[in-house]
Amino acid sequence: MAANQDTTRILIVEDHPVFIFGLKELLHQETDLVVCGQAESVGEAWEKIESLSPDLVIVDITLKGRNGIELIRDIKKHYKDLPVLVLSMHAESLFAERALSAGARGYIVKEEASDNIVAAIRCVLNGEVYASHNLMKTILNRIVTQSDTDKSPLKALADRELEVFYAIGIGMSSRQIASKLHLSIKTIGTYRERIKEKLGLANANALIRYAVRWVEHHPDLNVTFMGEGTAE
Repeated sequence: MAANQDTTRILIVEDHPVFIFGLKELLHQETDLVVCGQAESVGEAWEKIESLSPDLVIVDITLKGRNGIELIRDIKKHYKDLPVLVLSMHAESLFAERALSAGARGYIVKEEASDNIVAAIRCVLNGEVYASHNLMKTILNRIVTQSDTDKSPLKALADRELEVFYAIGIGMSSRQIASKLHLSIKTIGTYRERIKEKLGLANANALIRYAVRWVEHHPDLNVTFMGEGTAE
């Protein structure tokens, strides 16, 4: 699925119409880049990949149902030569290394998209990995020191569990999380139970306190989770 000599066909997997519109307008300013389709969920993304044969897929982390990292893993399994670029509201320190480990070729936060998205796309299409200076510095420091500076139990959380944990930490209710992740409240409850078990927390209040403290102690996570709004 390499890009042809004339245009690069890009599939956008994102469930926010306003952002998709802006991204399309930005990319259509480039004569050699064309948005060939869009999808709001993992299932729809698969249909579009198979029917449209894109040269590049731009994926958000937060999607309807399954999350973007799960999609990345599946793409790498079935279409190993199809490059994936992650464009997310989540700060790099929250999901970037998980996304790159899953097979993404780059990670960019949405607040930087207007300035860096075209450069990121071209970097990935050239077979390189796109990451910010801060992210590369963190990864290189870890390699050089041969240690993992983050000994947090959060390493044990699955990707969706980490999303839910972060949402709890910024004050979202189960109803809000369920709405934004397009899951049932019961499913969110199941995730909360799994998180409590993995983190060794006794009850819901302990989970909330832990999540809030964690977010407060990570000031680099100064992004708005896609579920901003009032509490229940």
